Amino acid sequence: MDAETSEKIQGSGILQLFANLLTPQASCTAKVADIIAEVAKNEFMRIPCVDAGLISPLVQLLNSKDQEVLLQTGRALGNICYDSHSLQAQLISMGVIPTLVKLLGIHCHNAALTEMCLVAFGNLAELESSKEQFASTNIAEELVKLFKKQIEHDKREMIFEVLAPLAENDAIKLQLVEAGLVECLLEIVQQKVDSNKEDDVAELKTASDLMVLLLLGDESMQKLFEGGKGSVFQRVLSWIPSNNHQLQLAGALAIANFARNDGNCIHMVDNGIVEKLMDLLDRHVEDGNVTVQHAALSALRNLAIPVVNKAKMLSAGVTETVLKFLKSEMPPVQFKLLGTLRMLIDAQEAAEQLGKNAKLVERLVEWCEAKDHAGVMGESNRLLSALIRHSKSKDVIKTIVQSGGIKHLVTMATSEHVIMQNEALVALALIAALELGPAEKDLASAQLVQILHRLLADERSAPEIKYNSMVLICALMGSESLYKEVQDLAFLDVVSKLRSHENKSVAQQASLTEQRLTVES
Repeated sequence: MDAETSEKIQGSGILQLFANLLTPQASCTAKVADIIAEVAKNEFMRIPCVDAGLISPLVQLLNSKDQEVLLQTGRALGNICYDSHSLQAQLISMGVIPTLVKLLGIHCHNAALTEMCLVAFGNLAELESSKEQFASTNIAEELVKLFKKQIEHDKREMIFEVLAPLAENDAIKLQLVEAGLVECLLEIVQQKVDSNKEDDVAELKTASDLMVLLLLGDESMQKLFEGGKGSVFQRVLSWIPSNNHQLQLAGALAIANFARNDGNCIHMVDNGIVEKLMDLLDRHVEDGNVTVQHAALSALRNLAIPVVNKAKMLSAGVTETVLKFLKSEMPPVQFKLLGTLRMLIDAQEAAEQLGKNAKLVERLVEWCEAKDHAGVMGESNRLLSALIRHSKSKDVIKTIVQSGGIKHLVTMATSEHVIMQNEALVALALIAALELGPAEKDLASAQLVQILHRLLADERSAPEIKYNSMVLICALMGSESLYKEVQDLAFLDVVSKLRSHENKSVAQQASLTEQRLTVES
């Protein structure tokens, strides 16, 4: 209906009359709803329709048995509320969701009505407030039933467009898994994996993405893992060695999602998942696919969290594989690479071997300056510190001094994150205890002593920061030039105040430090 006719209708006051004609008994109901749907295609007519009080009688009509009335009513409501979150929220609070889900079940053989319901679900599912209502219906069951019957790509795509926003809700994820959606998705993947047709490639992506989304819920993920015996888990495993990038990506992301608790991680490592992921990464070293690299490294990082997995992964050669990506210029890949290495080097041997690798240490020092990428910068600093803390090795410290890493550890001691400050202070204390000579100049030029004075004087510093700062002060006294700096700043005043600190360890360390400062002066 054109704009001019719509304006005439608005001016004539007919809209107000329509409200009374929208009754289940009236023979003209379907026709009236059809006219309203046409009128509401014009944006400027939507508010007048609301003002004429048409929404409430239209919502009532969704309980009709007449399929034509239902179809036109759905169209009218859809057009009036198109693009308006506030009107859609009003429909949700009037209870249209359970009504529409019921309609979908009853009229699943009526293609036009089914489509109307799907379009409505697609619009309503974008609102957070809809998710709880959807979760209390059997929408999952109805959509999966409908999905199994669809052969046409377009129809399946419409259902996918409803499934994706709904599956963001954890309760609905589980319902979809229980309704058998996963089997449908796996079947699509199997049918489309070798096709180059645009529609098939798109559908393969949608199906495998949705599969990964379902695994983001803890309950749905655990249900599909089935102790690692699950057929779904086994099928997803077979995606990793495939030649299809989209499936490799989905497979690696799925493993990263399965690897969210220790039990699953231990089971997967014992059953050879690490080798599969390393093979996948090897195929993507030279101008590889960045998203696949990122996903496979994410999976390895998660798998490396349980203590029992670390040695197994080291002996499988994970660090060698991961180091092949040191040359990557992509921050997301750099970030996951660093995280994986940091998870693996709790063992002294591994930390020593990596800490003496000058290429790695030089790259870390370079990334410690990646101002645009806070994540990469933080992880690089933490890995530098971890190499020292876990190896306790003079050679590692020498390598880090030679690569110019000392100043970054000193800066890290001023981080806003207590855990990072602490890691830095412990690493610096080891440097001062094991290799103070070679590091002395760098520590002085990074103004370590001044920073320690600030940390001790600051009321807000956490107890462990104060404790480790004092341990470090004592260790620095082995250097004449640094000790002179300590004397020049009034450390005794700050330290003697800490003797009465409420934390026992801090108070004890303050007494010891005070004695050292007094004896040496």
